[in-house]
Amino acid sequence: MKWKPVILALGAMLAMAPELTQAQERPGSLMVYEVVQGDTVYYDILAESRIIGRRKRSGKKEWRRYYRLIYNFNKVYPYALVCRDLIAQADSTIAADVTRRSERNEYINAVERELLRSFEKDIRQMTISQGVLLLRLIDRECGKTGYDIIKEYESGFAAGFWQLIAKLFDQNLKSHYDPEGIDIETEELIYIWESGQWDGLYRSVFGVDPPETVVAKTRLETEVQHR
Repeated sequence: MKWKPVILALGAMLAMAPELTQAQERPGSLMVYEVVQGDTVYYDILAESRIIGRRKRSGKKEWRRYYRLIYNFNKVYPYALVCRDLIAQADSTIAADVTRRSERNEYINAVERELLRSFEKDIRQMTISQGVLLLRLIDRECGKTGYDIIKEYESGFAAGFWQLIAKLFDQNLKSHYDPEGIDIETEELIYIWESGQWDGLYRSVFGVDPPETVVAKTRLETEVQHR
C-alpha cells in the first residue's frame, strides 16, 4: 500500500462560512479568532501530517525483517546525515578554493585520509545489511549513489571495481533510492524520525530506548593546500 502526505486545510472549512472580516489576533493568545455575525470563531492551521497505512506482513519472518530494519536504521541514519553535510562541505570547498586539478586531487586524497581515520573503524563494525542501508540513505540525502560518489571523487576504474565487489554480495552501487518502491518502509521510518516519534516506535518494538549513535566528526578539517 502506498502512502502520501495529507494536508489538513482548515482554511477550506472557513471558506464555507460567511465572509470573514476584521481578523484579529488577541495578544498573548495561541489561536487566531474572527468575529462572524456576532459570534467569536477560533481557528488554527495545523502542520502537515502523514497517514501511513498498516502493512500486511506474512508471518514472523517478515516481522523480523522489519524489526531488523528499525534496528539498522537507528544505527546508520545519523551517519547518512553527517555524510550529506561532509559532501556538501567538500563540494563547497572545491568550488570556492580549488583553481588547479592538482590541488583538487590533493584535497580529495587528504579528505579521504581524514574520513578513513574518522570512520573506518565504525564502518568495519557494520554488517553488510547496515552498509547497504547506509549507501541507500546517502543516495537519498545527497542525490548520489555509492557508484556516483566513487566515480566523482576517485575514478571510473575505482567505481567499477567497487561495483563488482557489491555484485558479489548481490548488491548494486548504481541503484537509486526509491521512496515509493523498495525503500518505502525506510522512507516511513525517516518521517517518524523527523516528526519526533522515533523513540516511541523503537521503544514499542524493543522495549528499551534506542541507543544513541554518536558520530564523532561532523566537519572536515582538511583545507586546500595552495602552491
